[in-house]
Amino acid sequence: MAERSFVEEVKKLRLGAGETFRGEGILAVTKALLESGVAYVAGYQGAPISHLMDVLADAQDILAENGIRFENSASEATAAATLAASVNYPLRGAVTFKATVGTNVASDALANLASGGVTGGALIVVGEDYGEGSSIMQERSHAFAMKSQIWLLDPRPNLPSIVQAVKEGFELSEASKTPVMLQLRIRACHVHGEFTAADNKRSSFTIGEALDNPRRDTGRIVLPPASFVHEQEKVRERWPAAVQFIEERGLNEFFADGTDDIGLIVQGGNYNTALRVLERLGLADVYGNSRVPLYCMNVAYPVVDSEVLRFCRGKRAVLMVEEGQPNFVEQNVAAILRKAGVDTQLHGKDMLPVAGEYTAAETLKGVRAFLELYGRLQPLPAPVKPPKVIPLKPLAESVEARPPGFCTGCPERPIFTAMKLVERELGPHHVSADIGCHLFSILPPFNIGNTTMGYGLGSAGAAALNPNGGEHKRAISVMGDGGFWHNGLTSGIANSVFNRSDNLTIVVDNSYTSATGGQDILSSAAENKTRSTGHAIEQAVRGVGVKWVKTMRRTYDVKGMRDALREALTTKEKGPKVLVAQSECMLNKQRREKPLARKAAAEGRKVVRERFGVDSDTCTGDHSCIRLSGCPSLSIKPNPDPLRTDPVATVMDSCVGCGLCGEVSHAAVLCPSFYKAQITTNPSGWDKLCERVRSTVIGALQRRAARKSERYAF
Repeated sequence: MAERSFVEEVKKLRLGAGETFRGEGILAVTKALLESGVAYVAGYQGAPISHLMDVLADAQDILAENGIRFENSASEATAAATLAASVNYPLRGAVTFKATVGTNVASDALANLASGGVTGGALIVVGEDYGEGSSIMQERSHAFAMKSQIWLLDPRPNLPSIVQAVKEGFELSEASKTPVMLQLRIRACHVHGEFTAADNKRSSFTIGEALDNPRRDTGRIVLPPASFVHEQEKVRERWPAAVQFIEERGLNEFFADGTDDIGLIVQGGNYNTALRVLERLGLADVYGNSRVPLYCMNVAYPVVDSEVLRFCRGKRAVLMVEEGQPNFVEQNVAAILRKAGVDTQLHGKDMLPVAGEYTAAETLKGVRAFLELYGRLQPLPAPVKPPKVIPLKPLAESVEARPPGFCTGCPERPIFTAMKLVERELGPHHVSADIGCHLFSILPPFNIGNTTMGYGLGSAGAAALNPNGGEHKRAISVMGDGGFWHNGLTSGIANSVFNRSDNLTIVVDNSYTSATGGQDILSSAAENKTRSTGHAIEQAVRGVGVKWVKTMRRTYDVKGMRDALREALTTKEKGPKVLVAQSECMLNKQRREKPLARKAAAEGRKVVRERFGVDSDTCTGDHSCIRLSGCPSLSIKPNPDPLRTDPVATVMDSCVGCGLCGEVSHAAVLCPSFYKAQITTNPSGWDKLCERVRSTVIGALQRRAARKSERYAF
C-alpha cells in the first residue's frame, strides 16, 4: 500500500494538446514522458521521486494504451541496466531513482551505458536530495555526470521548464548518442504550477519490433578494443554534438544580458532563490524581470565555453551561484575565462558558503556582499543607537533535543526493546545497522547500532566480524524487507552462507518498503494486480542455504522476540542465523483504517477503538516503560499523590492501541500500572446495558473499599 494514492491525479495524464495541466512538478515529469513517446520506464523509489513511481503504478491502463513497459525495479542498478534497450534500438527509455545513493548503486550500469553510447534517447531522472531536509550523505550527482560524461540537466524550478527539459533531454541524448541525467531538486519535485499540455505519443518503434528484429553491434559493448574507441568518441564526436545542440536549442538562458557590467551565473535549480534575493534587494520584480544580467545554466554539464565567454566579456565581475561542493562549475568557468584571456573577476565560494544548501538567507548574504563590492548596493547603515540586547540562553539549554524516532505504534520499536532486554542478560553486541526506519534505533532511547554502510548492506557490514576461532559474542545485523530484496539477499545473506558466517541477521518485514512510501515488494502480503507478491522471506533465505531461520509473526510479542534473540545469540549451532520479524507498518495501517473508521462512525455504525492508559495510583514513577519504548504517546504528568514527588507516566490520546507498553511491562517485569480500554462510538443497546452493569458493580466495590479505609484510618 503506497502512502498516497494518485488515482485522481492520474486522470490528468490523458489531457490533450492545448489543455492546461495543473499539479506538482514530479507529476508534470510523468506527463512529459508520455508526450515524449517513451517506450519504457523503470525505477526505484526514494525521496523526492517516489511519487513518480507511485503515479506510474496507478497509471497502468494509460501506460498500456501507449504501449509503455513499466518496471518497479529491484534496485537502482536494475533500473539503470534497463536502459540497455536504448543501446541498439531507437527506443526512448527513462529511469528514476534517488540522488547520489541511487547513482552509487547504479554506477556500473551507467558507466557501461555512457561508454558504449545509445541509439534511442536515454533519460535518468535523479531526485537530488541535497540540503537541510536531506536524509542521506551530502553529495551531488554532478560528480558522477562528469566522471562518466553523462550530460546533466538542472532546469529552472517551474513546470514549463521541467517539462521542456524532459523532452529536450531525450532529443539531446539522441543527438549526441549519450545518456542524459535530469537532476530534479527536492523543491522542484514538489513545486506546483501549470503548463500547456500536448498529446501523448506512442513510440514510433516498439518493443515488439525490437524483439522480432534483433540488432547487434559489438562496437557498443565495452570490451577492448571498442572500449578505447568509446573514450575518443566522447570527446571528438559526442561532446561537440551535445554542445551544438545546447547552443542551437538555447537550453541555457540569458536574462537582462548587456544591461550592466556585472552579472550572476546561476545553476537552473537555484534560479528561483537567486531571483527572489534580487527582488528583496530591489533589483528584480515579482514577475522575474531582473536589472542584473543572469546566465541560467539549465545544463550544468557540459559547460558551454562560448556561452560563458559571451556572458562574461565586457563585465568587471560575475558571481557563480553553485550549490554544494566541490565547486565543479566555478573551476570550469575559471579555466574557460583564463584560457581565453578574459580578465572578468570571478567570485563564488569566496562570497557564498563553501558547503550546505543555498537557502534564501544564505544566498542573500552572498549576493548582497557581491553587489556592495561592485557599487550596486550601498552598505547597510550602522544603527544610530545600538539596540537593547536581551540576553538569551543558548537554545540547547531551553529546548530539549528532539531526535527523529519511530512513529507511534511502530512495529519496529518492540524489536529493539527486546534487544535491550537481551543486552541486560548477555551484555552489549556489535550491531551493524541499515538504511530504513530501523536506523532510528541508533538514537535514544535504544542507542543500538555501530555502523551503517548502505541500503541492504546491514549483514555485509558485519561480514569482517567473524573470528576464526574461540568463543566470542555474535555480531547482530539489521535490514528491512525493502533492503533485503534490494540487494541484501545476495550481498548479505548469501554472502554469509558462502563465507560460513556465524552472525545473526534480523530482517524487519512490514509487508512493503515503508521508508520510501509503502510500495509493494516481493514479500508484500497484499494482492497486487500487476505485480507478483506473497513470496516469503523465510523461503528465500532457506533457498540460499541458511539452516537456522525463525519467523516472528508478531513483533509486539516482546517476550517472544526476546526469547528468539537470546536463542539465536547463544545456540551452539554454527552458521548464519536469520530472524524474520513481521508486523505491518502502523503508519500505513492507520492511513488505511482511520478513514474507514471515520466513515463508519459518520454513518452511525459501531466503531471500537483500543487505547492504553496508566493507573496513576499504581505507577511508581520509575519510567522504565519510557526508557524501553520511547513511544511518542508515552509522556509524564504530575503525581496526584501529594506525598510523592516523582511524576508518573501517562498515555496521550495519540495512542493507537498497539499494546507495546503493556508487553514491555510484562516482558521486563515492570509495574502493573498499564490498562487497556475500549472507546466505543455509536454503542448498541447491549453495550450501554453492559456499561451500566459494570459501573454499578465497580461503584459498589469502590464504596466498600472506601468504608474499609475509613474504618482503619487513625
